[in-house]
Amino acid sequence: MRYLILLLIIVPAAEIAVLLLSGKTIGVLPTMAIIILTGVIGGYLAKKQGLEVVRKFQMDIQYGRVPGEALLDGICILIGGILLLSPGYITDAAGFLLLIPATRASLKILVLKIFKNWIDKGNVTIIR
Repeated sequence: MRYLILLLIIVPAAEIAVLLLSGKTIGVLPTMAIIILTGVIGGYLAKKQGLEVVRKFQMDIQYGRVPGEALLDGICILIGGILLLSPGYITDAAGFLLLIPATRASLKILVLKIFKNWIDKGNVTIIR
């Protein structure tokens, strides 16, 4: 919880600093154009990959498999899309990292390790 509060303070401050530096370096209009362009590209990529994940999820369900990987992909794509729609270079970089399949795969491994650690410690209970 304290990390979340820290992120809510540090990330917007860093975004403002980077946007001010960018505006001063390349100008206000190019900075705004880059922000709008990354939002449009991010929305398109998130929609395209999201529909692909939905198809994969449906196929897993249809064949009787647990759609765990598709679910994690969907969560990563959703978060990446949200980050890309928010203005700023730092959130855009994080959003693109979540939309790139290679970096998303390494992130999924990390998330699975964290969930396994939570389950082993008893912080998360699985009810069947």
